[in-house]
Amino acid sequence: MNTRTTASRRLAVAAAAALALGLGVTACGGDGGKSSGAASSAATAASREPGTGNAPKAKGAITVFAAASLKETFTELGKKFEAANPGTKVTFNFGGSSALATSINSGAPADVFAAASPATMKTVTDAGGASGEPKTFVKNTLTIAVPKGNPKHLAGLKDLTGSGVKVALCAKEVPCGAAALTALKAAGVDLTPVTLEQDVKGALTKVELGEVDASLVYRTDVRADAAKLDGVDFPEADKAVNDYPIAALAKAPNKDGAAAFAAYIQSPEAKQVLTTAGFQAP
Repeated sequence: MNTRTTASRRLAVAAAAALALGLGVTACGGDGGKSSGAASSAATAASREPGTGNAPKAKGAITVFAAASLKETFTELGKKFEAANPGTKVTFNFGGSSALATSINSGAPADVFAAASPATMKTVTDAGGASGEPKTFVKNTLTIAVPKGNPKHLAGLKDLTGSGVKVALCAKEVPCGAAALTALKAAGVDLTPVTLEQDVKGALTKVELGEVDASLVYRTDVRADAAKLDGVDFPEADKAVNDYPIAALAKAPNKDGAAAFAAYIQSPEAKQVLTTAGFQAP
């Protein structure tokens, strides 16, 4: 073999190697596109808010419709949520759960609904208003709210029927009213209240103002107003414990914010605030 032939063969081998290397780079480039996509997905996942599953980090205005008995705790939790999610603003509409459910079904703009009973939440879910399955996040129990010092010396539900004792109850459509009727039935007590209120805060206010001697409200409400009121516990309350469900709403103007706030209310931090206020873990 002459020198010229050997050189030609060497050139051919080098060309083949260069071609193979080029093909390898191209192949790696195609796979690199996939790797880039995976990296992008990982970055997206990393940007999501911890504790909210696949919900993106919350931003913007979030409107929460919540049972009146959640006013103190949710107001506190709303501030904590905003601090943890800069750029968010949580606005609350507190009231009787049944009235809030009616408003939601009528098209009121809301992102989250937190009800004081599964029955009131069901009116929303039956209308297709919830995004996903509502989750129970706390429970609550009734007590007898009386003025500080319990001047009528009330000791149980039967004492509410005593001569001259004026009592306020929540309306039966409201969760605290339905729970009160359940407890009274369990105690065998037939009670005629002097007023029926549309939410638990209304029944509580009647005692504060001295318009009634007692009202059946949640333990958490009495604890929140301990400077003015005392609570008288009764055994039949165990027959009327209310579950509190929460759900992001299907027509939420801020779907990501709704999912993030609903998830936050189920977080350990939120549960600590709620149980400290007297709510029970689900």
